[in-house]
Amino acid sequence: MLALFYIFIAVAIGVSFWQITRIMNFRSVIATDKDNDTQGKIAIGFLVFLYAMMIYCLIGMNVYLLPESASIEGEHDDNLFNITFWLIGIVQFAMQFLIFYFSYKYRGRKDKKALFFADSHKLELIWTTIPAITIVLLIGYGLWQWNNVMSIGDDENPIVIEVYSQQFRWDARYAGEDNELGLGNVNFIKGINTMGVDMSDPNSKDDKQVTELYLPKGKKILFKFRSQDVLHSAYMPHFRAQMNCVPGMVTQFAFTPKYTTEEMRQNSEVIAKTKGINKIRTAKGEDPYEFDYLLLCNKICGASHYNMQMKITVVEEAEYKKWLSEQKTLAQVIK
Repeated sequence: MLALFYIFIAVAIGVSFWQITRIMNFRSVIATDKDNDTQGKIAIGFLVFLYAMMIYCLIGMNVYLLPESASIEGEHDDNLFNITFWLIGIVQFAMQFLIFYFSYKYRGRKDKKALFFADSHKLELIWTTIPAITIVLLIGYGLWQWNNVMSIGDDENPIVIEVYSQQFRWDARYAGEDNELGLGNVNFIKGINTMGVDMSDPNSKDDKQVTELYLPKGKKILFKFRSQDVLHSAYMPHFRAQMNCVPGMVTQFAFTPKYTTEEMRQNSEVIAKTKGINKIRTAKGEDPYEFDYLLLCNKICGASHYNMQMKITVVEEAEYKKWLSEQKTLAQVIK
């Protein structure tokens, strides 16, 4: 693989030198009206091709996008994405048209003289002020959303869950009835105490360690993240949530699930994606796929990074309470 990479680099360098040599040979060539006319028509042709590819990507590639946000807070991430996408798209369509159309309209002719303006304070003011205001508004919305998922008030009374990362697995710890997590540190890792929980801390007694996340629909969840070894990144794509897990410190974010797993499976976009996946799996002779929320690692943390996943199940609050009551506390497990 490394040899192939070196061959690719060598070919790229060779092609670059060849192109530079060709360009240097054109120094003494003067374009004719026919050359300019041809180049102008090519510019229009490329504009049509570019628009066709953009439209294809917008429509044909839409199936690869995630379905709507499964968390209330994630709706604002989707809003930010849509606003930015449409702003960039409109400007892109307009600017590409102007660039290539003017390349054709003002192609070089011997009977025409070039006319240009040295400067225009009015134009400069317009194209500086409008982007500046737009960026300030987008950044303001983004900061508000950041605070929305990071700053959790006591009055919100969120369910506190710790997510612990290590090469190459996830563990989770629920805060128990007191909704207070006991202290944790790698120095306390021993035997079955794989999360390094300080069992001398009274808040640790009712904590519950699990290998699968169960979340109640409609309740605010505050996630606390730790890492045992290297930098990991807790990524929950359907909830539009991601946070780095940093060794030696605790990070956090919060969101409120708005669809149970079963409800999300009935989403039209999820149904379409599931059918597409199962069509491929059937052709390969593999078992059918069923949609589940997942916690993934979004940092390349080592050789088995791709396998670092945890299933997330969102249920109604009553079912969540029943499931949680069936889980053993750390005091029962670590004796």
